[in-house]
Amino acid sequence: MTDVATRPSSARRFASLAKRALQAELWVYSSIGRAIARRPAIEPGGTGIGYHRPVLTVLIVFIVLSAIEIPILDLIVHPWPAVRIGVLILGIWGLTWMLGLLCAMLQRPHTVGPTGIRIRNGLEIDVAISWSAIASVEISKRVDEPKSPRVSDSAEYAERMQDETNILIELERPTPIRLPGLAPRGGVHEVTRVRLWADDPRAFLDAARPFLLEG
Repeated sequence: MTDVATRPSSARRFASLAKRALQAELWVYSSIGRAIARRPAIEPGGTGIGYHRPVLTVLIVFIVLSAIEIPILDLIVHPWPAVRIGVLILGIWGLTWMLGLLCAMLQRPHTVGPTGIRIRNGLEIDVAISWSAIASVEISKRVDEPKSPRVSDSAEYAERMQDETNILIELERPTPIRLPGLAPRGGVHEVTRVRLWADDPRAFLDAARPFLLEG
């Protein structure tokens, strides 16, 4: 059981949530900007591997529905200008947020490059692991129980997509990673293995192999 003294206070939790909300808002617009400029977040000499395929259709459906909803709601509240403006602002903000999330998934892929592997997911997750900490990379598919924690009691970090992972990274030693939010779910965790989902696990392995051989 977590010691009461180590639990974050209500003020700390609120401050953390507010900071994450602000950062997510900024990442939404920066991701849209990257998409417009066609500049994915991939380091020089690196390879980007997507992870969005399992949820792409759902995201597109939500975006289309959000876009259709805006004029429909505008017609409904047309007689009340104050309500109409508020609904319009919320509708445009929601649509922008959904577009930003899609752009983040497309423009911030997992990367395999000279400095190591970066594991990403949407707006917040960006976990970097250097090659010096990596022992091996292999294709290993697994389906976990829904709502399983990212970091297990066995010091395994899993960045799933639809509860699935298909890449296993074994680490040379316990390695600290930082997840968004406060402990116990967020913050710094020491892990000995990492699992993640890649749309093309073979391409992920092929991109990692030259760097592993160099090591």
